Amino acid sequence: MSALPSLFLSHGSPMILIEPSPARDFLTTLGARFPRPSAIVVVSAHHDTREAVVTATAQPETIHDFGRGFPQALFDARYPAPGDPALAERIAALVADAGMPVGLDTARGLDHGAWVPLMLGWPDANVPVVQLSISSHHPPSRHHAIGRALAPLREEGVLVIGSGSLTHNLRAIFVEGRDHDAAVPDWVAQFADWVHDRAAAGEETALLDAIDRAPHGRANHPTPDHLLPFFAAMGADGAVLNAERLHHSYTYGVLAMDAYAFH
Repeated sequence: MSALPSLFLSHGSPMILIEPSPARDFLTTLGARFPRPSAIVVVSAHHDTREAVVTATAQPETIHDFGRGFPQALFDARYPAPGDPALAERIAALVADAGMPVGLDTARGLDHGAWVPLMLGWPDANVPVVQLSISSHHPPSRHHAIGRALAPLREEGVLVIGSGSLTHNLRAIFVEGRDHDAAVPDWVAQFADWVHDRAAAGEETALLDAIDRAPHGRANHPTPDHLLPFFAAMGADGAVLNAERLHHSYTYGVLAMDAYAFH
């Protein structure tokens, strides 16, 4: 089996499950686009811990970690994929061997950063899923190093996914009252274009400093949590950056829904 790429997926709002959009259409193609993985590891923006934590739950529950006001259909959704405690232990060993603290959580389930894109891409929920947390206490370089530690798993048929959002300024949605098909402001498009150009050129160092170096980086990421999974996926590609943008669209005008494969 040839190594699977690692992926970065922008998951956007949980409403992507029920609202038509180009990004939703793209996510539904994932299962057919790539060979069936032996397992999936998701680095989710919605699991933020001081140090890396791997879920080691045999049957992870579906966590509905979003506020009131969403349709009942989202709270009723379940993604009953099995976990893989043995893989979780292997992931923890790889991260520890790379010199970084890591722990196991035998109780935590799958947050919506994991199950929302997986429900669209692998709706049968028959591939084991393990989550790995981010840590907004640590810089992009730490997440890149954790991704690099996971790179050997790709040779074993494990699909490594970073799930976040290429841009993520929720205040610009809720305070400014943008609707689903709002126009894309320049400050969002310029950031997304900068990331694409740096990725296409293989400029890994520049990408690791994207929030500070890219146009309007801080405006698009007031907090780094939704971009940190990008760096983990980028690190899992191996020694040389080889990035491919698989999808590019926007929702609510300010959420860039870009997806990348790192080969």
